[in-house]
Amino acid sequence: MMNTFEGKTALVTGSSRGIGRAAALKLALLGARVIFHGTQPGEKLLSAVAEAGGTAQFLTADFGNMDEVMKLAATLRERDLVPDILVLNASVQSYTGLGNFDSAEFLRMFRTNVESSCLLLRELLPEMRKKNGGRVIFVGSINGIQPASRLAVYGAGKAALMNIARTAALENAPYGITVNTIVPGVIETDRNAAALSNKEFADNLKAQIPMHRFGTSEECAELIAFLASDAAAYITGAEIPIAGGWQL
Repeated sequence: MMNTFEGKTALVTGSSRGIGRAAALKLALLGARVIFHGTQPGEKLLSAVAEAGGTAQFLTADFGNMDEVMKLAATLRERDLVPDILVLNASVQSYTGLGNFDSAEFLRMFRTNVESSCLLLRELLPEMRKKNGGRVIFVGSINGIQPASRLAVYGAGKAALMNIARTAALENAPYGITVNTIVPGVIETDRNAAALSNKEFADNLKAQIPMHRFGTSEECAELIAFLASDAAAYITGAEIPIAGGWQL
């Protein structure tokens, strides 16, 4: 398994922490040349990859700013770093419902969570098609299929991404490019740490999940690595829950 992705380039957006970080590290340790992405430089991440014998770079871009997204795509092309594996994970989240959102926050979430991914697909898929193969993996959310009043706007964005992923899967299948979405449930990440630190709230959530526990970033990374591998070459347009059965 150590050389599963040897010779492959992987871009993981939003990979300075959480699921993105775990996925990028996993791909690097399996032999991929990984491009980490975040809003701030990540020298510690690069050092961790180098110490483990992997190869990685770090590119910065604010995905709420479409000019920076376009600049990132241009940099990838200029440096011959068009990915074979594209993991679209970057997102922002706030507790914004239908009764309390404001337009600025609505647009911030949709631009960061949806439009940035669409721009990267528009700019990178034509180059990926030239390679006659590739993998695109969206990191969705249980909120995209299961309503949560406090996360209505965030969930709407994730639902939109699933529809975009289906379209991309259909359009790119003839080129050997698969497009799939993982659908995490409650995952123990730093983003969720504050909410899950409330024991009563956390226990109530666990009681709703058939497996009665939360998932980990590493479990999500394992699924992403599988979907990026040759073993998943005939899987496209799928939406795979990794939620301990909470989607049922």
